[in-house]
Amino acid sequence: MKRFAVIGLGKFGFHVARTLYEEGNEVVAVDMDQSRIQEIDPVCTEALVLDARDKDRMGSLGLDEMDAVVVSCGEDISTSVLVTLYLQEIGVKRILAKAVDEDHGKILKKVGATEVIHPEKSMAVKVAQGLSRPNILDFIPLAEDYTLLQIAPPRAFIGKSLKQLNLRAKYNVHVIAIEEVLADNIVLVPPAEFVIKDSDILIMLGKAQDIKRIKDLNSY
Repeated sequence: MKRFAVIGLGKFGFHVARTLYEEGNEVVAVDMDQSRIQEIDPVCTEALVLDARDKDRMGSLGLDEMDAVVVSCGEDISTSVLVTLYLQEIGVKRILAKAVDEDHGKILKKVGATEVIHPEKSMAVKVAQGLSRPNILDFIPLAEDYTLLQIAPPRAFIGKSLKQLNLRAKYNVHVIAIEEVLADNIVLVPPAEFVIKDSDILIMLGKAQDIKRIKDLNSY
């Protein structure tokens, strides 16, 4: 199980927190608005009414031990910059900060954000690419309990062939493609002899709980 914190529970932050929790992670949600905390409380591990600009209280939450912290302070640029700076000073290893524009993103990077999120830009690019060069995967109808997911291979998979791993029999999942990141290449329907490298990305199809069993191997 991984541990995350989400600071700022607007629409973006709320959905990030809820999805992380539904994926089986421990999630601490933080916002100054009592009504937002009440709304998120059933779908997170801990919900706190807290001004994230209070560095001392933030420092007491153990955020430096989290796998990542997401900063989503809406349109309040100054608050998101200050909170990101505090997180960096606290020692948070991975900080994902939502930006409202490119300049905001540059500032967030300078004060400690390891990753900057541009939700509207990312969605716009995805829509445009879908119109320009549709991906067949976008049109595969999936049952509610099935999912299509990209994951990094667990350490136990590296150096082994798909035949050796026998994922279909052991986990009831299908590897429908493998992205070879270093070679900038995608292998569709990889052969059984394909040997997994640590730089590969596996694209799997299966029931959500079965794929989660494979993802959880990375925790060991």
